[in-house]
Amino acid sequence: MGTWITMDEACQRLGVRPQTIYAYVSRGKLEVTSDPADTRRSLYRAEDVAGLAKRKQAGRKHETLATNTLFGAEPSIPTSISTFVRERLYYRGQDAVTLAQAGTLEEAAQLLWNAQQTVDLSSTVRVARPGRVAAFTSLATLAATGHSTHGRTTRVLHVEGQSLVGQLANAFGAQPGQQPLHLRFAQGWKQPAKVAELLRTAMVLLVDHELTSSAFAARIAASNGASLPACLLSGLTTLSGPLHGDASGRVKALFSEVERSGEDQVIAHHLSTGLPFAGFGHHLYPDGDPRATALLALFEPPEVIARFIEKATALTGLQPNIDVALAALVMHHGLPEDAAFGMFATARSIGLLAHSIEQLGIAQVIRPRGRYVGTMPEKTG
Repeated sequence: MGTWITMDEACQRLGVRPQTIYAYVSRGKLEVTSDPADTRRSLYRAEDVAGLAKRKQAGRKHETLATNTLFGAEPSIPTSISTFVRERLYYRGQDAVTLAQAGTLEEAAQLLWNAQQTVDLSSTVRVARPGRVAAFTSLATLAATGHSTHGRTTRVLHVEGQSLVGQLANAFGAQPGQQPLHLRFAQGWKQPAKVAELLRTAMVLLVDHELTSSAFAARIAASNGASLPACLLSGLTTLSGPLHGDASGRVKALFSEVERSGEDQVIAHHLSTGLPFAGFGHHLYPDGDPRATALLALFEPPEVIARFIEKATALTGLQPNIDVALAALVMHHGLPEDAAFGMFATARSIGLLAHSIEQLGIAQVIRPRGRYVGTMPEKTG
């Protein structure tokens, strides 16, 4: 059983500020749990802190520093787009859950892009066969012919970003037109206004999540001067992995199994074999993903799914994350097969573009060092 220490103790042992502790947690380097004596506080695994301290000490050597960091003295990228504070997600200082209560994707984009003008995500581009293939194909075409981000003003990039998000939404099935994006998705998927509000909430909750692997990929492309669609494509191809933005696909498969066999049989099988439940638990939110809580509070999942979520939570102690909420939303309202990923990819494209544009201001190519561990060449002479 591990030993747990407070934030102050962790900061003292590592010689860092609380923000750095949060960054270690967000990157899975430091395990966190709730303090049983005070659920408002968090405790941190002492063994992880000791390991970080040891690596930090080793990192003072020049060679280790060169092979393990990206910029300067620690592996981090400065950003003012989003962060986590006390297990809550904030967009430029605004609570994401609060913003999602009434905010639109257009308003979220204006906030994340720090745009001076109103953001318009409308698009009249028509797509013959909407879906993932259409989305990636159209974006790849734009990437192949796009202009470099270098030497262009931020305002011009914002205008291009608007067009990219609007076209991407249409490729995933949004109705072409001038209305706000969540209404266009509802129309394209033949859903009423009540469901449009759920789509709006879900997508605002998904626009960004700090420096994820997809945001990092987009930033790498931007740091090399790639076009804006190329930056977005880099990020979205990374997002498409089942361990990232397409995680709701694994949850949907789990839910289908529950509908076929019943929640008790599925739970018994997973617990007896040690299989994890897809969509339960999140290393950033040990007390529960606030995005999932906010979304699940707005609708009733199918009865068998609701029972499964309740029982799985009680037996594992793990709370459902946003991927569970998305999959439940899609099932409850009979949305298209790939609707969860379509919403995620479209919403997160706003964040990926924000990261791409922000990276341009750093003016440094992201070029990590490799640490060669292969066969050494034979000495000659």
